[in-house]
Amino acid sequence: MRSSLKLGAVSLAALLASGAAVLAQSAGGAGGGTSGGMSSSPASGSATIGSGGSAASGGTSASSVGTAGTSGGASSIGVGGSAAGDKAMAKSKVNPKGTNAHVRASGNDGGGVWSRSMTHTKVHKGELSTRTRTMAHQPGGAPVKSTTRSSVAAPQ
Repeated sequence: MRSSLKLGAVSLAALLASGAAVLAQSAGGAGGGTSGGMSSSPASGSATIGSGGSAASGGTSASSVGTAGTSGGASSIGVGGSAAGDKAMAKSKVNPKGTNAHVRASGNDGGGVWSRSMTHTKVHKGELSTRTRTMAHQPGGAPVKSTTRSSVAAPQ
């Protein structure tokens, strides 16, 4: 998902003359329901799923992604993330059994400017599922949020 702010020369000049700040923020994600990120093949007994998203605000950005697959009784799972900003961090964890994974990435420039992206992916009881939440914030307004969820049954 892509978001942009476009202002005409007249309105930009009026904003600058009034001393108001021009700020842009965006948050978005893509998952199985919107980008073909899931598939199931009963004939071969395999399924895959994935989702990801990114958020940006001011000088910060955060992105996360998760994917899982199963075939012939074996499964795989993985997550990853990245962030930019004065205070940037990305943490990920996959449980020892390889059935559940989380990632959280965030960037913060202080003063209320931040971006965050989180993805949770799991393989549980014959189902693959993933959820990505993204948020971006500028002072003076509510955060822009996006959540993407998808799941697919693993063939038996």
